[in-house]
This record gives sequence, structure tokens and C-alpha cells, in this order.
Amino acid sequence: MQLSPFSFSITDFDSIQPEFHQGVTGSAEWKVIHRDNIRIRLVKYSANYLADHWCNKGHIIYCVDGEMETELKDGRKFLLKKGMLYTVGDDADAHRSYSAEGCTLFIVD
Repeated sequence: MQLSPFSFSITDFDSIQPEFHQGVTGSAEWKVIHRDNIRIRLVKYSANYLADHWCNKGHIIYCVDGEMETELKDGRKFLLKKGMLYTVGDDADAHRSYSAEGCTLFIVD
């Protein structure tokens, strides 16, 4: 990854107004900042959250709290627990998320 020369900054996610996204079930709350072409998010999934789409975007996802299951379009499923990270590249493996009890994620894409 090549980062452009943006200035040093500190972000207080508590000061960012959330965006809300409805899933097939449950909802997601996103707090988003952008640094040039990089999107950085603190995302909270409600209990029983199921994404409403298959995603082809690449991500670096760190599980801050709780756990979620990621399903790949080919049927494989992976559990991401607190303290774990997953990575996937653009257009590599279509995926969607489910969280039974809810979780908090730090996402860079």
C-alpha cells in the first residue's frame, strides 16, 4: 500500500456523526474518515446483523469487540473474534458479514 503524504492527525471517533446502514437483518453503524483514497471506519454491527449484499471490495478488518462470521460466496465461512484480523483484496473473494451478538470492527479500505 502506498500512502499519500497527508499530514499527521488524531481522530476521536466519539466526535464523528454515525451513518446507519440497514442489513437484511439488524443494522450497522459506521463512523467514517477519509484520508485521500483511503476510507477508515469504526463499525458496530447490531445483534443479528446480516449484510444485505456480497462485497467485492478489499478490506483490512480488525475485530475490536465481539465476533462475526464472514461467508465467502463459494460457501466457506470464517469466524473473526475479538483481537483477530482478516484481509482480502479487491475483487478477490466476494464476502458478506453476519454477527449473532453484535461486534465492533476497525476497517481500512
